Amino acid sequence: MVSQTAAPPAPVGTAPPTHLPVYAPGELAALAMRHGLTVSGARPGLGEYVRQLWGRRHFITAFATAKLTAQYSQAKLGQIWQIMTPLLNATVYYFIFGILMNTKHGVPDYVPFLVTGVFIWTFTASSITAGTRAISGNTGLVRALHFPRASLPIALAIQQLQQLMFSLGALFLILLMFGQYPQPSWLLAIPALTLQALFNTGLSMVMARLAAKTPDIAQLTPFLLRTWMYASGVMWSLDTLLTADRVPRLVLLALECNPAAVYIDLMRYALIDSFSGTQLPPHVWAIAVGWALFCGIGGFVYFWKAEERYGRG
Repeated sequence: MVSQTAAPPAPVGTAPPTHLPVYAPGELAALAMRHGLTVSGARPGLGEYVRQLWGRRHFITAFATAKLTAQYSQAKLGQIWQIMTPLLNATVYYFIFGILMNTKHGVPDYVPFLVTGVFIWTFTASSITAGTRAISGNTGLVRALHFPRASLPIALAIQQLQQLMFSLGALFLILLMFGQYPQPSWLLAIPALTLQALFNTGLSMVMARLAAKTPDIAQLTPFLLRTWMYASGVMWSLDTLLTADRVPRLVLLALECNPAAVYIDLMRYALIDSFSGTQLPPHVWAIAVGWALFCGIGGFVYFWKAEERYGRG
C-alpha cells in the first residue's frame, strides 16, 4: 500500500496562486465597452452635452439667483449695492474724466453718455471676473457631483444679467432726469443686450477654463479689464478723440471693432437722442452679431473640450 503525503499548507497570509488572463490595453477597453462600462467623468459628445445642460436649466437659474441673493447678504444695505456700485463708479469717473480731464467737452448729454457706458461695461467686466471663479471657486461642488461643468460659468453669467436688470432701473431714471424720454429706439436695447449677454457668456467660459488650469489668471484679469475699459470709450467719445488723422488707420479699425465699445455704442444709440448713427462704426450690427456668435459658440466648445479635467489634480 502506497502512502500519500499531504502537501504542506501555504504560509499564513499568502494568497493562493491564481491564473488570471492578461489583457492588452485595447482589449481591456473593448471588454469594458462590451459589458456596458464607461470611463468615469468622460467627456460626452457635444450634442449630448448640450442636452445635459438643457436638462439642468432649472439648476442653472436657481444657482444664479441664489448667488445674486447671497452676494450682498452681509451688507446692511443689501441688494441696494447692486445699483449703488455702478452709480458710485460713474460719479468717480465723472469727477476725474468729465471735470478734471474735461472729456465731456464736445459730448452732448455727457451724464447719460457716461452712465450708460459704465453700466454696460460693468456687465461685461463682472461676467468675465465671475468666470475666473466659476470652477476654482466651486471645487467642492465640482468634485462631489456629476453635472455638466459649463453650468457654473453660464449660471454666473446669468447672475450678472440679473444684476444688470436691477441696474437698468436706475439707468432709466437717470436718463429721464436728464431729458432722455422713452422712444421707439429704446427697443433696440433688447437685441443689443441679448448679443452682449451671449458674448459675455462665451468669454466667461473661456476664463473659467483658463483659471481652472492657471489660478493666477484671476490676479491678472483686473489689470487687463482696466486697460480694455480705457480703450472702449466708457468715459469719453472715441468718435471725437480718435479721428483718422490722429491715429493710424489700423488702430482706428481695431478700436471700432472692439466688442465692448460696439455694445456700449449700440446702447447709447438706443437710449440717448443726441447719439446719432454717424457715431457708430460701419456695419455695427454685423460686428455685434459676429462677436456674439464667435465668443458664444467658440467659448462653449473651448470649455467643453476640457470637461473631464475640471476639478482634478
